[in-house]
Amino acid sequence: MAALKYAGLEDTDSEEELPPGWEERTTKDGWVYYANHLEEKTQWEHPKSGKRKRVAGGLPYGWEQETDENGQVYFVDHINKRTTYLDPRLAFTVEDNPVKPTTRQKYDGNSTAMEILQGRDLSGKVVIITGANSGIGFETAKSLALHGAYVILACRNTSRGNDAVQRILAEWHKAKVEAMTLDLASLQSVQHFAEAFKSKNVPLHILICNAAVFGAPWCLTEDGLESTFQVNHLGHFYLAQLLEDVLRRSSPARVVVVSSESHRFTEIKDSSGKLDFSLLSPSKKEYWAMLAYNRSKLCNILFSNELNRRLSPHGVTSNSVHPGNMMYSSIHRNWWVYTLLFTLARPFTKSM
Repeated sequence: MAALKYAGLEDTDSEEELPPGWEERTTKDGWVYYANHLEEKTQWEHPKSGKRKRVAGGLPYGWEQETDENGQVYFVDHINKRTTYLDPRLAFTVEDNPVKPTTRQKYDGNSTAMEILQGRDLSGKVVIITGANSGIGFETAKSLALHGAYVILACRNTSRGNDAVQRILAEWHKAKVEAMTLDLASLQSVQHFAEAFKSKNVPLHILICNAAVFGAPWCLTEDGLESTFQVNHLGHFYLAQLLEDVLRRSSPARVVVVSSESHRFTEIKDSSGKLDFSLLSPSKKEYWAMLAYNRSKLCNILFSNELNRRLSPHGVTSNSVHPGNMMYSSIHRNWWVYTLLFTLARPFTKSM
């Protein structure tokens, strides 16, 4: 009791009643947090019970969620023609007390993009994601858009890109999402995309180089390069170079390159230890789809490291990431053997 009195919490009878100076609020995602107006701070845990909560269900009929110019969520009651900063769903909250993560690892294989972004407001941020109409790219685009970012889905297939935009808008009709055509197998398409983006005169805070092909048969692009190498690496390399000036003007900004653990199982040097360019874009006779993929992923990491070295002094960081060995996506679609293997492994993989 002495501790409660010292904290100023002895005035309330109910465990759920807030002490003086405290206010209950919700995030865009429906998580409840608490604002202490006396100390000007916020926290996830209830100041008395220490419990975490989230709202249950959707908004009542006639209500709509909005965001004011300061980024704070408020609610409009169209039936009674009134607005309030108090979430009407607060009357229907459920307790959420997840097991606290260890200090070694905050997120694991069960974490979702929405959980990682919990409580973040990305309003005003501009994001480009390549290959965003499906798989990891789509989930990333959706999660960032639902947290307020303006997301551009850079897709080879314009129709599929527009379908992905509609799926995101179906979850939140005010999401700022747009599909733009980008074919990484064409350096001219990459250039046209960069020019079209720059014509919008908007900043670029996050560039996510996600698109990739896997297990593709040998073929040359219109630029005369092996397609896996160009799509997975060189197209992204060129895109980042073309957008470098926008990234630097938008700092702090970041580039994220989706690589793979498979980069460890290849080499791009010859017997004398020098870079062998013939390995990067091999002839049909020397081509093996798995090795081509591994080499492109190794190039991703080398590129990201060097990009970070050059741009980090200017407020632009670059990181390469491994999305996980047990992630099920459609990247296997180019060859029926890989499709069969992925199908057999499906019960043991993490879904989107």
